[in-house]
Amino acid sequence: MNLALFDLDNTLLAGDSDFEWAQFLISQGVLDREVHEARNIEFFEQYKAGTLDIHAFLDFQLTPLSRHPRAELDAWHREFTRTRILPLISPAARDLVARHAAAGDLLAIVTATNSFVTGPIAREFNIPHLIATIPAQEGGHFTGRARGTPSFREGKIERVEAWLESLGLWLGSFEQSWFYSDSHNDLPLLEKVTHPVAVDADPTLTQAATERGWPRISLLA
Repeated sequence: MNLALFDLDNTLLAGDSDFEWAQFLISQGVLDREVHEARNIEFFEQYKAGTLDIHAFLDFQLTPLSRHPRAELDAWHREFTRTRILPLISPAARDLVARHAAAGDLLAIVTATNSFVTGPIAREFNIPHLIATIPAQEGGHFTGRARGTPSFREGKIERVEAWLESLGLWLGSFEQSWFYSDSHNDLPLLEKVTHPVAVDADPTLTQAATERGWPRISLLA
């Protein structure tokens, strides 16, 4: 058995689920457009530039979850998935996941986006394991805070290692391991696997992949 890890936003998806979720809530009138749209764009640009303060971002991202009942959030998410997420999933992305599944690989999505937003998307891809930032809950109600280490930059390594340890495994258990990502923020985890793959990569990751001879692919078709 080999290991296949997938970043989600701008990798398996032709867009960013974090950004789209906030924009969806704005479109529904749940969040104030004037206040939140500019802030959402600001955080997205910081992420692309590699300057994101993950804790400040999580406060912004998770606070709206604490203001609404879970049933209402789940209903919004179903509409969000139908209207915003499904159009971002290409046949090429589905085929890539299916090839690894057919090979019997252990599959996981590894994403900084919180598990409330990304859980249904992982299920849409039939990927059984999700390593994501965890929004804390009390009695089924979101608190607006994150629990544990955010799955971001070096935090992805910590979270992947803890997940594998819970299965009685470690990265060295696999003869071959893949990680697919678009972002230079994922260089720490890309450097840990035997097959790092740059997917529709940002300029910094494109340069790093070129210098190191890593494969570069597109899933936009």
